[in-house]
Parts: sequence; C-alpha cells; structure tokens
Amino acid sequence: MPAASSYAESAQRTFERIEKSKLNAFITLNKQQALQTARDVDDGKVTGRLAGMTVAVKDCITTKGLQTTCASKILTGYVPPFDAEVVARLRHEGAVITGKTNMDEFAMGTSTESSYYGPTRNPWDLTRVPGGSSGGSAAAVAGLESRMALGTDTGGSVRCPAAFCGVVGIKPTYGLVSRYGVVEYANSLEQVGPIARNVPDAALLLDVIAGGDPKDSTSVAEADKVTYTDHLVDDVKGLTIGVPEEFFGEGLDKRVEKAVWDGIMTLNKLGADYRKVSLPHTKYSLSAYYIIAMCEASSNLARFDGLRYGLRTGKDENWHTTFSRIRAEGFGAEVKRRIMLGTYALSEGYYGQYYLKALQVRTLIKNDFERAFKDVDVMAAPTMPAPAFRLGEKTDDPLSMYLADVNTLPVNLAGIPSISVPCGFAGRLPIGMQLMGKFFDEPLLIRTAYTFECNTDFQKLPEGF
Repeated sequence: MPAASSYAESAQRTFERIEKSKLNAFITLNKQQALQTARDVDDGKVTGRLAGMTVAVKDCITTKGLQTTCASKILTGYVPPFDAEVVARLRHEGAVITGKTNMDEFAMGTSTESSYYGPTRNPWDLTRVPGGSSGGSAAAVAGLESRMALGTDTGGSVRCPAAFCGVVGIKPTYGLVSRYGVVEYANSLEQVGPIARNVPDAALLLDVIAGGDPKDSTSVAEADKVTYTDHLVDDVKGLTIGVPEEFFGEGLDKRVEKAVWDGIMTLNKLGADYRKVSLPHTKYSLSAYYIIAMCEASSNLARFDGLRYGLRTGKDENWHTTFSRIRAEGFGAEVKRRIMLGTYALSEGYYGQYYLKALQVRTLIKNDFERAFKDVDVMAAPTMPAPAFRLGEKTDDPLSMYLADVNTLPVNLAGIPSISVPCGFAGRLPIGMQLMGKFFDEPLLIRTAYTFECNTDFQKLPEGF
C-alpha cells in the first residue's frame, strides 16, 4: 500500500480496500465518523496514544450511534445509546474506528461461519475459515483493512483467529479489561483482547483498554499501574518455559507440532530453559467448558425477545407466542443449540449433575496451572491443533468444531492470560504458538512474545496484500 501523506488519506485508502474486499470482515462501516476523526488528528484537534491509527471493533462490543448486531438477525438495526468502556477508551486516545467486524453469532463458534451476515474468509486462502469467533477482527488486521482490532475471548475467540490468520492476539487475565458494554455470552469466561499484526501494536492496544472500571465489578483497578509497552524487551535469558504434555496429544497436526517445538527451541537458543509439565485435568476441560458456557449463554440470552429492541416480526399475539416466534426467527442454529443444551443442564434434577460438577472441574484445572507455575515462568503450546480448515468442512459436525478449541479453552477456565504469536506455516497457512502466563503476568508474556518476534520471520502478509 503506498504511503499516505496524512491520516485522512490513509483512512480513505483503508476504506477503499475494505469496499473492494472479498473477506467480508465487516458488518457495519463507520466511514464518515472515522474520516472526520482522521482529519481532526491531522489538524491537531484530536490527540492520544492511538491518534490516527485504525482500529476495528468486534460486533458484540457496543458502540454509541453505530449498529451492534452480534452477527445475529435478532439484533439487526439495534443502535446502542452508549459506548462500551473499551470503545470509550479508544475514542479518548484518538483511534480511528473503522467499523464493526463480523463474528460467529453471539460469539458462539470457531470459524465465523454462523454469522447472519455470511462467513468471513481467511486472507491467506479465501477457501478457508479465519477462525472464530473474532474472525472478522483477525481477517481485517491480516488483510490490511485495519491496523488493530478488538475481539473477545471466551474459549479462544481471540487466539484462534489470530493463529489462523497469522497475527498476534492477546487473551488478558480475567478482570484486566472492563467488560462493561460487551454483549454477554458467558460472562465468567470472556475477556476483551487486542489483535494486531505485531506484538508492539498488541501491547499498545492493551495499554489503552486495560484497567479498572467502576461499571464492571469484575475488573481490577491495579491493572492501571502497568504500562505494557515498557516490556517490549528482547530478552528471555533465565526464563523457564513449561511445555504441557496434554497439549501435544492425539489429534495434533504434525506440522503444527513441529512448528511449535521449533518455536520453543528458538526461545531455548535465546537463553530460556524449558521443561515438560503436566496439567492432568486438561482432559476434562472441553466438557467442563461447554457445560459452563452453554449454561451462562442460556441465562444471558433470555433477554433477547424482540420486544424492547432488535427484531420484531409479524403481528403481536400473546406474549408467549410472540416471544417464541421472534427467537425462532432471530437466532441461528448454533445459538439455539447452545441455549437448549444450557437450559437442559440448568433444569431441575440436572443442575448439580452437570453445572456444579463442571464448576468443580474448573477449580481443578485452575489448580493444575497454579501448581505448574511454581516451577516455570511461562508455558508454550500450540494455539490450535491444526491449521485453518476449509469453509463448510465442519458446519455439519458441531462436535468436531468444539474439539478445535481443545488447546485454548483451558486458559479461560483458569482465568490466566495467553498470547498467540505466529510461529510457522503449513504450506501457506499460518500456525500459532500460544504462550500462557501467571495471573496478571501479561508483562512477561509480552516480553517473551516480543523476543520471539524479534528473532524470527513469521510476521508476513498474505500474498497479494
């Protein structure tokens, strides 16, 4: 892309690229407001750490005056009257918000194929998925349609698309970033996280969005005291990297396994030690995660009835009939599946058998991580067990789709931070390595990821971009 002489010209060229794109990374564009912000930056009226930089926002994060749909028919036309806290922070720092990115409906998916607005395509191969559920955000960044983007990560939804699209994605410690204004899917698991083409940009975006918020009781005020860009240091000498054996088990693509081990060896040559560790309860994480997530989804999505906002179809009858018809027409198949499974697990006679048991397993998984981190500083593992799969390959097999999250969701159950960085290729498809850290140890994760990035050459752009 030719250099632009001003932020306004750069933003204009970005929108020209988006409008010609085959990726379908955006649901709603914010063109007029974005161009005005860019002009204001050029004129010195707007300043800040993100002044003039383009940032895309996942469509489950509310934006005042800009449609927010969660990629669902049931919220078509909904324009929030307020900004999410993370969006307010973007605006305060002068970001040029390009628009709302495509996603799996209500963040429920691994491929961004369940969107009411059609699937997003992977910039590296248009026949492949970009990952999910923040697939639009990752594809926009990889495809040069935005410099940075916000996603949400409930079971890997930032790290999965980052790995599939060859970019950097951070899932922060639970509580590091305010969730105020995020349309909830599973609120005990999800966190807003940055997606960028490199570690410095991801760290900068985390600097802006991290910190306590009185509107979110789960957020932690101490996060305000850390400047993540201060930890962009090329040095891993003396660190001990743990390699969890359970993340390298059955079903792992051999090309992914080799690329990740090559990455670990790179860090080893740069001065880090490594040792194998065990997280024995990892084998139960998939079952525990989907029970917890679906139960919380069943509760959270009960508010969407089309009566107060969003979809309104046909003639109103009695409340029960109208409510049922709107939800039947407004929700997609995957959302309905998760609501029904969650409702079943929460029903009388099954609550203790499923949901409470899953919460107990969650505690065991968290304890496994805490025990392992007594002996290591960081853990390294594959982000995804295989490279990006083809569009339509798993849509008729939900269990296969769920299994793709096997390496990412333990992090959400434990609440710890993780960052996915490109570490190799399978043919032309990117492979991601995830680094996992102790609670609120994002600074060390950023230092480790930055060191790896400085000493490798995987920060490439898709051919033709």
